[in-house]
Amino acid sequence: MKVRLKLTKDGTPFYSAAFDMSDADGFGRAWANAWEKIKQDRMARETSIGAVMEHLHDDVIDQLNGAQIGLERI
Repeated sequence: MKVRLKLTKDGTPFYSAAFDMSDADGFGRAWANAWEKIKQDRMARETSIGAVMEHLHDDVIDQLNGAQIGLERI
């Protein structure tokens, strides 16, 4: 089934994408995609290579801490 994965934090959405989640593998692929996108977006916001290197090892878990997860059938 097609499902939209939505992530919000403090009322602000920061990730939304549609996936085919018909089994555990589909669910895992959706989360892997979200994880990579969150990490890439974080690096893209940095203003210098020094800032990128400083935050290279920041954990996506820190960004997801307190986030609300939503799944919507589409």
